[in-house]
Amino acid sequence: MADIELTTAIQTLGHTQALKDGTVQPRGFAFRFEEVSPIIKAFRRMVRGLEFDVSEMALTTYICAKSHGKRFTALPIFVVRAFHHGAILVNAKSGITDPRQLEGGKVGVNRGYTVTTGVWARGIMQDEFGVDLGRVTWVLSGDEHVEEFRPGSNVVSMPQGQTLEAMLLAGELDAAIGVASDHPDLRSLIPDATERGFKLLAEQGHYPINHTIVVKDELLQAQPGLAQNIYDAFDQAKQLYLARLSKGEITSPTKADQTYARVMQTLEDPLPYGLEPNRAMVETVIRYAREQQIIDRTFTADELFVPVQA
Repeated sequence: MADIELTTAIQTLGHTQALKDGTVQPRGFAFRFEEVSPIIKAFRRMVRGLEFDVSEMALTTYICAKSHGKRFTALPIFVVRAFHHGAILVNAKSGITDPRQLEGGKVGVNRGYTVTTGVWARGIMQDEFGVDLGRVTWVLSGDEHVEEFRPGSNVVSMPQGQTLEAMLLAGELDAAIGVASDHPDLRSLIPDATERGFKLLAEQGHYPINHTIVVKDELLQAQPGLAQNIYDAFDQAKQLYLARLSKGEITSPTKADQTYARVMQTLEDPLPYGLEPNRAMVETVIRYAREQQIIDRTFTADELFVPVQA
């Protein structure tokens, strides 16, 4: 019988399903899941009110929260990964074909400046295309999960009553990041975006992390073995999923399932947990957070994650 019950907010994904349905029973504790949809609402509730014992959280939200002293720490469990070259949309009628044309212009960002997709997309613009991010005005459609965060002077809010899609179509924005749209006039700024992401994975091991798992510090301090037990439970659930994925046994595969299946052609494990196989990506996103003025001091990867045996 479990000694403790942990209130937990995570998405139901292929690799977390076995936790949600009880197939995997963790050692020494039980999960009590609260369904939160969309999951970004859980990020805010955890950052602002410590409402859960265990919570999924966007990686850059976590890094920003940690820089403001929030009392939770991540485990090296990375439950969402994605490629972000296709996240930057432009109006096909604008004549913009090169990210460097965005310097001096306005780029919309879905929700807040610290949103992880936005951080990765800006990193792509800077590292791969040489864009000076300081010469772009970033227009936000929402606010930040971390209330204490104050963005730079080149970050502004979208006018009330507007949408980023409408502003992009009207020519009031030069591009937008993280906007879901099937409008025929909107297209990816970076051509062959999906293939570019997979090419970077194959050639450089570039495989962006979006979400991690955080746990209240008071629990980690009170129960030294808890972090390992949580990690092991997530890993067991993932292994069950990967066994099915590798055999083509996923019925009605999602876009994420399809991506992970293709990643398996390059990586044996398309969802690697543990810090060491992810150190380069964690260090990259820390660098981006510092360069994009999300944090005012750098962190080491080891400062951000509880050590566990992977």
